[in-house]
Amino acid sequence: MNRYARIQAVVMSSLLSAATAAANQSAPQFKAEVPASIQTPSTVQTRIGTLNFADGLPDQAAVQKVYDNIDFSRGVEAFLSGMPAASVYAMCEGLADAGAVKNKGIGITENLLDARSLFLTANTTTVYVFFCVDLSNGPVVAQVPPGVLGPVDDAFFRYVTDVGIIGPDKGKGGKYLFVPPGYSGGLPADGYFVTKSSTNTNLVLYRAFVKDGDIAAAVKGVKDHARIYPLSEATPAPETTFVNLSGKQLNTIHANDFHFYEELYNVVQSEPADAFDPEIVGLFASIGIKKGQQFAPDARMKTILTDAVAVGNATARSMVFAPREPRAKFYPDRQWNNGFIGNSYQFLNEGERMLDARTMFHYAATGITPAMADAKPGTGSAYAFAVRDGAGEYLDGGKTYKITLPSPIPAGQFWSFTVYDNQTRSMLETDQKLAGIDSNQPDIKKNEDGSVTIWFSPNAPEGHQTNWVQTMPGKGWNTILRLYAPLEPWFDKSWKPGDFEKVQ
Repeated sequence: MNRYARIQAVVMSSLLSAATAAANQSAPQFKAEVPASIQTPSTVQTRIGTLNFADGLPDQAAVQKVYDNIDFSRGVEAFLSGMPAASVYAMCEGLADAGAVKNKGIGITENLLDARSLFLTANTTTVYVFFCVDLSNGPVVAQVPPGVLGPVDDAFFRYVTDVGIIGPDKGKGGKYLFVPPGYSGGLPADGYFVTKSSTNTNLVLYRAFVKDGDIAAAVKGVKDHARIYPLSEATPAPETTFVNLSGKQLNTIHANDFHFYEELYNVVQSEPADAFDPEIVGLFASIGIKKGQQFAPDARMKTILTDAVAVGNATARSMVFAPREPRAKFYPDRQWNNGFIGNSYQFLNEGERMLDARTMFHYAATGITPAMADAKPGTGSAYAFAVRDGAGEYLDGGKTYKITLPSPIPAGQFWSFTVYDNQTRSMLETDQKLAGIDSNQPDIKKNEDGSVTIWFSPNAPEGHQTNWVQTMPGKGWNTILRLYAPLEPWFDKSWKPGDFEKVQ
């Protein structure tokens, strides 16, 4: 064996020894059969980019990507899940800006509403009453007039009680005593409908019904009997300020940009730490919204949250205007949707919280009560929502449409259409104060078979002026059909409205 061969043999022997040692080292005595499914590859391709790992350890680039992603996803979810709280906050802020301050003022639409006031899916057929209660300093008294109807919701838009016809006062009116969470002080022995709330803020909204077209009488009934004041000031009770909201330019709708998180922050600061579900509190905290701490996101986090709220807003709009939930459709062959999927005021279904259904409702509407979910024939009201014509296209404010309600229309009291701006979900800005039409209008014409055809267009079609609702070129719109005191054919679906038909 020559010198070169001897050197090669030594090298090979060393390599074999090293390999044997490595083999012995990599084959421990106690060895598991590790399935591939629980291992992390060295490189993973994902929707947030390529993630690299060294034996399961993420490199710094991967760490940054996943934290950016979780902050973004939690920002989106905070928008979708925090929307009910931000909506109540915006309502109370808007009322306060108009002069109806918590515990002191009551907002009332003395001349009904119109498009100058931004309210989610309000209508022009009812005298509305709105006010907010603040329990942070103790119990508050709200005196309710006779013959009204409406809910009380807490700071997360959860149902607290009803007032009026289906409330404890049974339509006779009376004094409601709202008690804050954890309150241990004394309360009056009688004379009040005692109502305990899980949050400091409560939103009260009810309708004062108009009889025989006498709006002034409905307004007087409210002003004669409605009051709001702290229990500590009950003797003598201070004056209540009534603010006429009709014609006022005010906003009661939560933000859809970064300011949304600031609204949410204000809610968290004003409520007890345990006012909301711990999962929700944890979600808000994960993006920096914590009770007792400043909300001061750095530049990176603010950029992420600004992006997140934009995606959250797009998500909510998709759920409302293009729902993928099969239960959203009232009828398989119509474009009418149900804005209150599942008919549960808590958005529950066999233990499931219907998250998308909750988002759909709160992005478009306000006011939660079991009466909405448990309407009976001849009572309450029914709602159907449309944003598309019979061909499935979005409704266009520059086009002419007609729609027919077959006879007999199953409404024990009356029916109405109200048109809404897709941007604000408030009444569409037009030259018509009503932003819609209802069957109480005496000049509505019926067809020979008793059905009614309503026209929607920028200008009144010749011969149909009394059955016309104005829309605006360049503005998309949607509408809600309301049936007050709906009858059995509505519930068993033996009656259904027509679709919007585009008129060429």
